[in-house]
Amino acid sequence: MDDLEVLKWLFKCSPILELAYKLCNELTDIFEGDYSKSDAKRKINRWKKRVIKSRLSCFNRFLSTLDKRMGGITNYFINWQTSGFVEGFNNKIEVIKRRCYGIPNVKHLFQRIHLDFVDYSLFA
Repeated sequence: MDDLEVLKWLFKCSPILELAYKLCNELTDIFEGDYSKSDAKRKINRWKKRVIKSRLSCFNRFLSTLDKRMGGITNYFINWQTSGFVEGFNNKIEVIKRRCYGIPNVKHLFQRIHLDFVDYSLFA
């Protein structure tokens, strides 16, 4: 059974799930579109009204965050930059710190970070 067939089956079993899926994709389409900040804000607000009208509760926390941070979220449309690289970098550092827990020498922690980010070829 391919993904599309699975989705069709799920949607047949749960029309609410289909509605939530479509609303998620609509929001994704907004963020993948080439809009000005003001156009994006209008589109997001229209999307928000459709979500509220749908009476789905699964978006409630997101809508609350959207209300509080709309300006910052729509700043994405100014030059389409995200903090993805920084988030990934911070995550990698956190993983290294967990792996190196208990190492008493901070110098060894920084050596581990250097190895993971630069390359082992320096030590060949």
